[in-house]
This record gives sequence, C-alpha cells and structure tokens, in this order.
Amino acid sequence: MNVTLALPRFLYGTAWKEERTRALVLQALRCGFRGIDTANQRKHYHEVGVAEGVADFLGQHGLDRGALFLQSKFTHRDGQDHRLPYDPRADVAAQVEQSFSSTLAHFDTNYLDSYVLHGPSSSTTLTDEDWAAWRAMEGLAQRGAAKLLGISNVRAGQLEALLRDAAVPPRFVQNRCYARRGWDREVRGLCAQHGIIYQGFSLLTANPEVVESALLRQIGARTGLGPEQVVFAFALSVGMLPLTGSSSEAHLRADLAAAEVELLPEEVTAIERIAAGQV
Repeated sequence: MNVTLALPRFLYGTAWKEERTRALVLQALRCGFRGIDTANQRKHYHEVGVAEGVADFLGQHGLDRGALFLQSKFTHRDGQDHRLPYDPRADVAAQVEQSFSSTLAHFDTNYLDSYVLHGPSSSTTLTDEDWAAWRAMEGLAQRGAAKLLGISNVRAGQLEALLRDAAVPPRFVQNRCYARRGWDREVRGLCAQHGIIYQGFSLLTANPEVVESALLRQIGARTGLGPEQVVFAFALSVGMLPLTGSSSEAHLRADLAAAEVELLPEEVTAIERIAAGQV
C-alpha cells in the first residue's frame, strides 16, 4: 500500500506525563508541534489525556483532526500493567483490534496516521505473537484505518525479518538512539535502504556525554543553538524524525527552531563520530 502523508519534522512524545498530559500536549501544539506520539499503554502513557489535549487544541483553533499527525502503539501484555486496553484472554489479533478501537475512541477519530508495534516480545527474534500482532496491524492498514505502520524498540535482525516477510512493510522505526552505538547506525542503515523513516527518541537523555561535550558548545556558538538543540539539528540532518517530550515551553520553541538551522557537513560528521571515541 502506497500512502503519502504530510509528515511533521518533529514528534511530541507523551510518555511519563500522567496528570499533566492534557496540559502539556496542548502546550506543545500551541508551540507549533503537529505530530503527536502516544501508546495505549497506561503503564507509561495517559492516552486519554493526550486525546483531551488534542481535542482542546482543535476546538480552540477551529481545526479538524486532519491538521495533526497522530501516532499510537499496540503494546504486548508483558509491556502493560493491570490497566489493559484489551481482554488478556483474547488471542493477539483480537487484542490488536481491541486496543486500536480503544485508541480511536479516545481520539474520536476513525483512523490513525501511524500505528506502531511497541516492540517485539523477544529481544532477539520475532515470535509467533509478534507476527500475529503484525498481521492484525496489516489488516488495519489494508482497510485504511491505520495509514502507515511502524515498529519500535527493534534490532537490525528483527527488522530484516519483518522486511522479508511482511505483506505491509513498516514505514517507521522508533528506537532509543544511543550515540555510543553510532546513533543506531545499523538500524538506520536498513531504514535508509528500504525507505523507512527512523524516529529517534531519548536523543538527549540517552546521550548526556554528547550534550555536555565541547564540540556541541562550539557548534552552538556558531549557530546560536543550545547543545540540546544542536542534537536535534543533527538528528534532522541525518534524516531522523526526532521526538522530544519536554515540559518546558521555552525548550519546545527552541527545539522547533533547531529545524531551521543547517549544520555544516563537517559538524554532522563530527557528531556522528564523537561518542564512538573517534574524535
């Protein structure tokens, strides 16, 4: 299925915000974010609060749902707590349908722009449960309820297996991105090879040694960006769709401004190499 959507340059991540979720989502949208990432996983997300913040923004500005890019996730039982969005006794395909229907109800919509498998159930392979979930997600895509599919927290070998046997291939990979691992170089390489957009999260919290480095201060002095914003400018320069989950309005506006700053090729190369001990 070939689907073309207008993708935002940034996603606002909504994990770990609890009772502040509604207000923080509204704040991010007011700052200019148009892409929202969440999950129907009450353990780490408050998806109802996300939907309330989205509804507040759309209502206040007279916009319809199509003004925003909405992405949610299906989370296997092992990644959930007791607050489940599906019947734990149901088979995995039914759980996907139930979780997806619950998300649509939260957002009062009949489609999602992106639906993501929140991670394989094994750290090394794709299990039968993962394939059952993916086949159910393919059904959502084939009937147009999920415009695009993705997978999160995935290793290169797992992504290769998915690309080899999926009827509807992933259009997104969302991974925690460590500089010391070459900014997830192997997975990003597969994404580039197969036209997949790489969504990088924890770009700041996973990489304090980079944020605090002299190199980023030097680049910041040239560009006028803070070190955190240099990281986001770098991510954009190498083709990532970055996530930020800041609760600070000033930081959110600065992060969006980083998208307008072009780093020099030699700066991009230096950041690629810094945490691998090559600089």
